[in-house]
Amino acid sequence: MIGATGDAQEDNTLEKDPSEWVSGDDPMTEAQKSYLDTLAKQAGEQLPGNLTKAEASQHIDRLKGITGN
Repeated sequence: MIGATGDAQEDNTLEKDPSEWVSGDDPMTEAQKSYLDTLAKQAGEQLPGNLTKAEASQHIDRLKGITGN
């Protein structure tokens, strides 16, 4: 249980690994696709257009590191 009981685990990282997402196997969102397209162009990479949400998120994080965006 989380909330007022204070029983939640003290973890300052609120982000889950994309591979643990419940909806991680869903197709990437239009927002992810657009942002990933921009980052991939800046990095000079081509990526498949049928990525899952989790895969897109991982590529976004990786490309942000490459492009500095």
